[in-house]
Amino acid sequence: QVHVAESGGGLVQPGGSLRLSCAASGNIYVINAVGWYRQAPGQQRELVAVITAGGSTNYADSVKGRFTISNDNPLNNRLNTVYLQMNSLKPQDTAVYYCNARGGLSNLQTFDSWGQGTQVTVSS
Repeated sequence: QVHVAESGGGLVQPGGSLRLSCAASGNIYVINAVGWYRQAPGQQRELVAVITAGGSTNYADSVKGRFTISNDNPLNNRLNTVYLQMNSLKPQDTAVYYCNARGGLSNLQTFDSWGQGTQVTVSS
């Protein structure tokens, strides 16, 4: 009922930038929060950044000051499209990046949906 799709991954040199996009669609009444997670080979999935409908943001210590999560349209707080701007990328940022959206459906049920992930590789 809810489709989450990431885009914008790729190969970038150390020190470079990428912007990831997360688009949520479907029978959505409200999106309460959108989070970006990442998983490197052999490691557990970890939270990178999260944004709430109220505009609050939170970041992993490893990305503070380098990554920025934002809403495509902050005036309406609907979070249907969320970006992750990644600057000063490091090789240790290499991972598959996943988007997660949580909220409520039009039928009053809740949802917690994941995208398929997008690969980010930081290498010279």
